[in-house]
Amino acid sequence: MVVPKKNGKLKICVDFKKLSKATKKYPYPLPFSDEVLNIIAQYETYSFLDGYSGYHQIFIALEDRYKITFVTD
Repeated sequence: MVVPKKNGKLKICVDFKKLSKATKKYPYPLPFSDEVLNIIAQYETYSFLDGYSGYHQIFIALEDRYKITFVTD
């Protein structure tokens, strides 16, 4: 549906209620950021891998490289 805005321009409004009903819900939603912060607050260090940069493109300062280790199961 096209609706006029207060400034005279047009806005498109779409009702996604039927689509939302038909969509399968993800059983493992992402936690809220405050939940994540509460979980990791008890640890001395926390690290993550940037999915956009890729695994091999995480830049570590030379003076901090001795701190890095990877353990895989």
